[in-house]
Amino acid sequence: MDDLALTVAEDLCAYYEMVRAQTHRWVDPLSDEQLWQRPFHHGNSIGHLLLHMTGNLNYYIGARIAGTGYTRDREREFTESERKAKAEVLAAFDLAVALVTATIRRQNADDWLRAYSAEREPEAKERFHIFLRCAGHAYHHVGQIICLAREVKKVA
Repeated sequence: MDDLALTVAEDLCAYYEMVRAQTHRWVDPLSDEQLWQRPFHHGNSIGHLLLHMTGNLNYYIGARIAGTGYTRDREREFTESERKAKAEVLAAFDLAVALVTATIRRQNADDWLRAYSAEREPEAKERFHIFLRCAGHAYHHVGQIICLAREVKKVA
């Protein structure tokens, strides 16, 4: 791997690990009950955001690049009625991040520019784009988790 490809890979991996760490920072102190609370009637719970982040990474990077065969049910990420334990939801998220970082580390210099296509991502034309897009998407939801965590702690 050339220097630029290695730098890109390591910096992207560090970013995804930061997203994982920030997610844990805000979710770890919550109870299972708080994980599934919807402090705003029109919004999501933290648990549903975690399901969504996990599904996003498993589909766009896992299925479409790593070839995991993951089948996504995006709607269910927001409507799941089963209230899984916080530890289980976080473990699935952690596995998704680990899959992403392992996939990033397997990319060689030519792989970053390989053609990419996926449902709901017409702008993604090469692999680098989707890795970057998914990183930004995940951190956007971390911001939402921070706001929701502050709200559910007020209610408790």
